[in-house]
Amino acid sequence: MPPLCLLLCLVGETGAKRVPKIPRCPVTCSCTKDSAFCVDTKAIPKSFPPGIISLTMVNAAFTTIPEGAFSHLHLLQFLFVENNDVQALSKHTFRGLKSLTHLSLSNNNLQFLPRELFKYLDILTDLDLRGNSFRCDCKIKWLVDWMEKTNTSVPAIYCASPFEFQGRRIHDLTPRDFNCISADFAVYETFPFQSVSVESYEFNNNQFVAFAQPDTGFCTLFVWDHVEMVFRMYHNITARSAVYCKPVVINNTLYMVVAQLFGGSHIYKWEEDPQRFVKIQDIDTTRVRKPNFVETFQLDDEWYFAVADSSKAGSTSIYRWNSNGFYSHQSLHPWHRDTHVEFLDVEGKQRLILSSASQPPVVYQWNRSLRQFAFHSQITETFDVQMVKHFWVRNVLYLCLTRFIGDSKILRWEGQRYVEIQTLPSRGSMAVYPFTVGPRQYLLLGSDFSFSRVYLWDDLTQRFQPFQELNMRAPRAFSLVSVDNKDMLLAASFKGNTLAYQHLIVDLSAK
Repeated sequence: MPPLCLLLCLVGETGAKRVPKIPRCPVTCSCTKDSAFCVDTKAIPKSFPPGIISLTMVNAAFTTIPEGAFSHLHLLQFLFVENNDVQALSKHTFRGLKSLTHLSLSNNNLQFLPRELFKYLDILTDLDLRGNSFRCDCKIKWLVDWMEKTNTSVPAIYCASPFEFQGRRIHDLTPRDFNCISADFAVYETFPFQSVSVESYEFNNNQFVAFAQPDTGFCTLFVWDHVEMVFRMYHNITARSAVYCKPVVINNTLYMVVAQLFGGSHIYKWEEDPQRFVKIQDIDTTRVRKPNFVETFQLDDEWYFAVADSSKAGSTSIYRWNSNGFYSHQSLHPWHRDTHVEFLDVEGKQRLILSSASQPPVVYQWNRSLRQFAFHSQITETFDVQMVKHFWVRNVLYLCLTRFIGDSKILRWEGQRYVEIQTLPSRGSMAVYPFTVGPRQYLLLGSDFSFSRVYLWDDLTQRFQPFQELNMRAPRAFSLVSVDNKDMLLAASFKGNTLAYQHLIVDLSAK
């Protein structure tokens, strides 16, 4: 039988079998038995001859290397991506290269390397990163930490930026050189109602918040649900024109001061059986005609509350607890249309600061022998102050004076007087709230006309620096609640939904 006929017969008996083609060397590369050298390649070639353990790529026409770009070269031991314009890598660029021992990314244009870039390189012994323009910020902190712990040999590399690290050896940096922990306020819960005050309090081992809702005619209480991790509706107090709902817990009994524009203001007591609020007394309407704010405080182990009166004919008044209820204790300057009362202790002296629409803030000081507040001073040169709030930084007392028209001001107590140290733009601001989360001192300035602004205190400059803008409509009050390892900022909105923001810690080096 002729040879050709024999071959055809064999194919017919066994079926057609194709011999697999051996991949050729890419046209931009030159290959030997176990290596490939590529020049001017537009992308990582999809195939190489089998047995390649060494790959070199120079003068490449690409600037990024995607995920798994070399995963088909699982036998690769040596990889040299040198003298190119590579600017970015995927964190999974080297996935699948379990056999890689030598890697060079030298003389490229890399400013940072993605976190966990070398995670899959279990036996890497040599790494060359020289000749890149590394920016030594939070994105490279992980590399500093990795080089401190790895057994891989890494020749010296240097920072190209920022200025404070320029020319420094990255080997000489430590993770402590980077301040990479930041934060963010993100909407956590939305309450479908408008409100003009919010107050948080603890009672019977539960966390509550109280909202004044003049539109719906209620003082509404919400309780924190430890299972669902949200605030849920708990109770209502009918209050047709409530402007402030102020809780105070005295001797394990909860009272609620409900200040109203019309129909009088009242004090309620919580009863456990049945669970309800019972009105126990009225607040004299001849004294408090148009309440705007309620402040509670303790003096000499006794409880008081002050109601700021914003009418032309009323008077900011103080009430004292006497075991049966709150009774009128003192009236402060009438006719001044007060908008806010702030209680603070200055070097052992208790004071009230009254904000007013008609004059600069007025300071009253407690006279222990007379058991009365007496006029002390004015914070001059500042008018139209809607609210004064105090805060402490490193045992130094500061005030923030917020204004609806004009700039708000930060003042520092210098022992005898307050000295202005900073102005903050705050057009349309009727509420300010200084608060701390961990070591961070924040200040939130509400705005009726634009975004409300969160500021963060900078210890170096002793000033507030802009931190974040929050989109809330006409905020009137704020309160911080810390529960179940969550820090939440509640914002009462006069023209939109009431909001709860969660304070989130962000590690900038983890991106």
